[in-house]
Amino acid sequence: MSASSPGLGRRTWRRPPAIANPYLRYGLYAAVAAYFAWATGSLELSWARVAQGVPRAVAIFSRALPPDFSRRSLMVDGFVESIQIAIVATLIGVILSLLFGILAARNVVPRAVYLLGRAVIAVARSFHPIIVAIIFVKAVGFGPFAGVLTLIVYSIGFVGKLMAEAIEEIDPGQVEAVRATGGGFLKVLAYAVFPQVLPRQVGLSIYQLDSNLRASAVVGIVGAGGIGGTLMNSFRRFDYDFALAILIVMIVIILFSEAFSGRIRRSLT
Repeated sequence: MSASSPGLGRRTWRRPPAIANPYLRYGLYAAVAAYFAWATGSLELSWARVAQGVPRAVAIFSRALPPDFSRRSLMVDGFVESIQIAIVATLIGVILSLLFGILAARNVVPRAVYLLGRAVIAVARSFHPIIVAIIFVKAVGFGPFAGVLTLIVYSIGFVGKLMAEAIEEIDPGQVEAVRATGGGFLKVLAYAVFPQVLPRQVGLSIYQLDSNLRASAVVGIVGAGGIGGTLMNSFRRFDYDFALAILIVMIVIILFSEAFSGRIRRSLT
């Protein structure tokens, strides 16, 4: 007798809850709600402060209009430096990311090497680029060199992790086939690993270039070169009209970069 026969009705499968015990489940919901209430209270979040900030924001934007594009040479120099930082950092960072991605893939290296590679990637991912930029500015001084080093670390943390996961997901049959023919470690990489991860590597490289272009403007705020330093100086001098012009050009460049990188990624898939 089928489930749709008269008298039995149609049975509908329902996904069981993640926590079967209702007391534990609702207790967890209550704990999350209590923590949220405590966190918002301890952080002094209030609508009164928002209301106080609205007139200040209106005053800033009123002083920023119309945007001042008269200092184009200063703006162009800053953006050119940001683009140079992003390109150099992406090129070096992607190469190092591929190396650390191999070292962090458990299916191609010994466990000790795997742990070392994962540790390097974890450290690179542990800190925000601003913190890394401050460290490099203190170490090597102000300027674009600190920005390049910062974005190299940023690239290793992001691309290296995804490359390691991509290598761990490759078809093991090709690796075993190369090893069965007597191929060593380098031949396994050249003929079994790289051909499978190359499309992913190209896509990640393009995405990281786009991300580094945005990050180069941020790290410049702390002195790591690029347009970020020019933007921060304009805020310090209360040149809000020039700051707005920089932000508008920055938005246009990012939109163009998004469209260009997206078109390249679509052509590769």
